[in-house]
Amino acid sequence: MSKDYYKTLGVDKTASEADIKTAFRKLAHQHHPDKNGNAGNGDKFKEINEAYQTLGNKDKRAQYDQFGSAYQDMGGAGGGNPFGQGFGGFSQQGGAQNVDFDLGDIFGSFFGGGGGRGARSPRGQDVQVDVDISLKEAVFGTAQVLSLRKQNSCEPCKGTGADKGTAFETCKTCNGAGRVTTTILGQFQTQTACPDCRGKGQQIKTKCGQCHGVGYMDENADIKVEIPAGIDDNQAIRLAGQGNSGGAGSQPGDLYVNVRVKPETGFERQGDDLITKYKIPFTMAALGGDIQVKTIDGEVKLKIPAGTESGKKFILKNKGVTRLRANGRGNQVVQVTVNVPTKLSRKQKKLLEELNQEFE
Repeated sequence: MSKDYYKTLGVDKTASEADIKTAFRKLAHQHHPDKNGNAGNGDKFKEINEAYQTLGNKDKRAQYDQFGSAYQDMGGAGGGNPFGQGFGGFSQQGGAQNVDFDLGDIFGSFFGGGGGRGARSPRGQDVQVDVDISLKEAVFGTAQVLSLRKQNSCEPCKGTGADKGTAFETCKTCNGAGRVTTTILGQFQTQTACPDCRGKGQQIKTKCGQCHGVGYMDENADIKVEIPAGIDDNQAIRLAGQGNSGGAGSQPGDLYVNVRVKPETGFERQGDDLITKYKIPFTMAALGGDIQVKTIDGEVKLKIPAGTESGKKFILKNKGVTRLRANGRGNQVVQVTVNVPTKLSRKQKKLLEELNQEFE
């Protein structure tokens, strides 16, 4: 009788490869006998694997869609081996098989342990903090001391988790190997990182009385951060190793400082340039004159030539933002708008009419 692999995995015949993989992982996690401690799930787990080894392979799936599960008799699935021929084509001889590949990467998530050989020590979590700075501080750079609470390496035990003067002892669970062997379905053996010593092969003989063996303490920390000149809003600075400690024998995480530049009235930043806008009376636009312009460095005098049109832009060299990854500074762009009055006195109107006659 033909087996309905799609029904076994609970997917439609139009399911994508990603949908099939997701369904397999969910069902394998649910029915894995070693995960649930229930050997009665072994047959179901075997069915799930058999279905996935077919539908998860593009060529085998095409054969199955055409011939059904009978395609196995045509050499398509590797007989009764639920893992097919995908792991080197070994044959089942009865009893547990010692194979030359590591199934830890496949089942590591089921057991909650490490996968490949030489399991990595856990790494501490990264920490992110926000700091607010002014536009001037962004232009020229600044330094701040951050006060935060995080996991620091335990000082009394130097992060080892072991009490002073005490040593480590061989892990009794894995006998110092750092890995444990698990038999799956009575046929295959897989190795995963030892859950008790986390792959180290050793355990603490006497735990540190301060951190109780974890290797870190929750403490307040003051960390100085140098904020470089030219940094922009929402850019982050990474301080390697300044995050949370991961515990005994692990590397600390990183600290990410997210910089927020407070807006400043009268200035708009565009890259390394600063944009400012000024209104000038129409008489100045016609006759010319001087205006005082506010810059990050202080006020400067800007000469407005006679006949200046509304929207004219003037460039103040090197009055912009310090270039973050290059030398020098950007410019300040001053855009002037001619202010035309909407209300005039009789005297003003008369003068303008006289002026208008001069241009006719």
